[in-house]
Amino acid sequence: MWRCALVPPCPALLVFTDDDAYAASLPTRRSFELTAITVFVLLNPVVAVEILLPPLIYYGHEDGVRRVWVSKVVFTPSPAKDDFAAAAICDLDRIAYVTAGAKRWAVMDPVRLTSEKDQLTDVVYTDKGKVYCLTKCGDVHVLCLPERRRRKPANADEAGLSLSLPKFSFLRPSPPVGRVTILRSRRLEQQNDFLTVVRTSDQELLITLIRYKVVPPESSQGPHLDAPATVEPLLPLFDPATVFAPPYDTVSAFTSAKNLVFCEGNLYQVWRNTSCTVTLKLPAGGQHRVAENEILVLRYYPQCQCCCWDVVKDLGGYSFFEGSNNAVSMYAEGVPGLTGNCV
Repeated sequence: MWRCALVPPCPALLVFTDDDAYAASLPTRRSFELTAITVFVLLNPVVAVEILLPPLIYYGHEDGVRRVWVSKVVFTPSPAKDDFAAAAICDLDRIAYVTAGAKRWAVMDPVRLTSEKDQLTDVVYTDKGKVYCLTKCGDVHVLCLPERRRRKPANADEAGLSLSLPKFSFLRPSPPVGRVTILRSRRLEQQNDFLTVVRTSDQELLITLIRYKVVPPESSQGPHLDAPATVEPLLPLFDPATVFAPPYDTVSAFTSAKNLVFCEGNLYQVWRNTSCTVTLKLPAGGQHRVAENEILVLRYYPQCQCCCWDVVKDLGGYSFFEGSNNAVSMYAEGVPGLTGNCV
């Protein structure tokens, strides 16, 4: 209960450039350079836990093992090496997931899409073990993950070459912090220990012992060890003309950027017109104008048999944060830098 008395932290803004990535903090007005990674890593900064996930591959019918294009990854809050789950959109119509102890991602069968031009565009994780997946047409599918069980901690190094924390340092007891550059390295006789000279971001030189572990690629291609999950449509029959209140059944085709947000137990879709200002002729007569970059927020009303998605004008004082990570809703009152009822 004591956590309820604390002001929630403001989300950090993640900025990508051609060569680097930065995290910007609104309250401190500072930016932090991030080191680029080529594998999926879950990092819990509170308890300093780093979880290296296995490579996301699956066996295709024609070309054997395939590496897939991933557009978004979400995961359970406060992940631990022996208790976590992650889900990802891979390719255009597949959902993959991995849990603690698994050596491979479990890749689900293709999701049933509304049309050939449709594709998965967003995914959010809820605290009830469910992953909600959204398509460009506004259709929602629900991935029900198996019950999370605390298992023997998975060896994070199984995915390939990894770097463990320094065991000791000759020049100072604490390990290097921040970005480091390896200047020289000499392999020792035992295992894969390297006596290494590194330079930190503040130009300090440290001599430290670093242990690498290389595992053959075939170790990540065994049984995935995940309990089976299921994917079900949120609505048994999806038709924009019946699930979206007019005129948004027509507007849905012109808002290609769509995201999902959970707030106070309610499910929302956030639409944005990423093209230009358009004036639509409505089937029932009349016109509707959608400005460039106009944002619409629709709420899901499960009790309605028809038009169960309808636009709302008030978010109850909350702010919605959308991006490449899991969407966040925060109550803005009392939080510096936030404004309620905005996206």
